[in-house]
Amino acid sequence: MVAVTLMWSTAGVVTRHLEHAQKFEVTFWRSLFTMLCLLVMLPVFKGRDVFSRMRQGGAALWLSGLCWSGMMTFFMVAIMLTTVANVLVTLALTPLLTALAARIFIGHRIPFRTWLAIVVAGGGIAFMYASQLSQGVSLAGTLVALCVPIAGAANWTITQHAHAQGKDIDLIPAVLVGAALSSLVTLPVAWPFQASVHDLSLLFGLGLGQLAIPCVLVVLCARVLKAPEVALLGLLEVIFGILLAWVGAGEVPGQDVVFGGALVIGALVANELAGWKERA
Repeated sequence: MVAVTLMWSTAGVVTRHLEHAQKFEVTFWRSLFTMLCLLVMLPVFKGRDVFSRMRQGGAALWLSGLCWSGMMTFFMVAIMLTTVANVLVTLALTPLLTALAARIFIGHRIPFRTWLAIVVAGGGIAFMYASQLSQGVSLAGTLVALCVPIAGAANWTITQHAHAQGKDIDLIPAVLVGAALSSLVTLPVAWPFQASVHDLSLLFGLGLGQLAIPCVLVVLCARVLKAPEVALLGLLEVIFGILLAWVGAGEVPGQDVVFGGALVIGALVANELAGWKERA
């Protein structure tokens, strides 16, 4: 799981070394390469009949794939519009937005500790936004990044609703659907292509090593680790991603991001540890 978060965190530093590819073209190639890699990997890990089983996945599989498409597209566009630290700190809101979505749409009870974490983390994000706004920094990238945890929360809610009806959604085929939809949606705005061979090699590396392989590994990890362990270890993506962008691309996080990020991560860690202790 630590290796998974390290692979997830490479997107920011890799995109900083692209030569000519722009926002939507970066998204298109990454999604396309992810789709191609999963087309090869799925039969290996899921059996040769995996594609015929996908046709029986129903509306839930396609809705989950639509959410994955949004997450892939918004993430890469946000990375190209703002700093890696801004994007990753915003993405860390996913568990808390998921809890809110589950409360609103499924009726799950939210414990007081999670409400408190939502307030603290929301305060951290608000501080980060306000500080950047006062400095005249464009919030476009951060607002686009906010769409990623929203799509993630919607995806989890769809998955849980399907599970309650006795229809489990297979994660990896849903990611394949998402990658296909993302590449189709971004193709018209990515044309004409400007990516160099150097860019394409880096973007292929993202498709394979930053999405396809971790996607398979995290499913295997989830069979062994408890949900709180997966959630806590998943936060390493924020730390790894910021450090890699700092060391590998000279992108130093601002004080507003450090303070706001500390509030978000601290609230998440405290909430997960408290929940873990309650269950124990």
